Amino acid sequence: MVRIPALSAALCLSLAPFAAADEIEDSIAAALEAYRAGDLATAKDEIDFAAVLLGQKKAEGLGAYLPAPLSGWTREDDDSDAAAAAMFGGGLTAGAEYVQGAERIEIRLIADSPMIAGMAGMLGNAAMMAAQGEVRRVGKQRYLIARDGQIMALVGGKVLVQLSGEGALEDKIAYFEAIDFAGLEAF
Repeated sequence: MVRIPALSAALCLSLAPFAAADEIEDSIAAALEAYRAGDLATAKDEIDFAAVLLGQKKAEGLGAYLPAPLSGWTREDDDSDAAAAAMFGGGLTAGAEYVQGAERIEIRLIADSPMIAGMAGMLGNAAMMAAQGEVRRVGKQRYLIARDGQIMALVGGKVLVQLSGEGALEDKIAYFEAIDFAGLEAF
């Protein structure tokens, strides 16, 4: 008898990763059903909900490109991705704050945002970057160290990387160089 509850619990746990995918499918199916019934408002609402869920799943993937904390530092992931995305005009965001004593460095990754098109003019042009601060390169990735100490780069023309905060410049650079640029470019 003990085996059945344990088996049931194991089955429930093994199916948990599929719950979000089912919720997306359910929302799309509900939208199609509402559309066929002529209820366009509900159809749009369900499609919008499915789009939000898909965006959340993709944003979880973006957060995987945030670097691990340097030795002696701690990392706290930013849970306000939806608010941050809205602040940047939509799209996907992932962020984390790295802390060591009084030093705090924030890293934000922004993808699929209209803001990127605006930043591409500056961050895609070395001369324009130089007008804003110091231009450096790690591998083939160029980046800007702005006069205020912020570091910015555009990866693959589609992911904006921003580092800011009250940390030593060499620590910000170490965090920047720890980012998986090849992975971000393929995101």
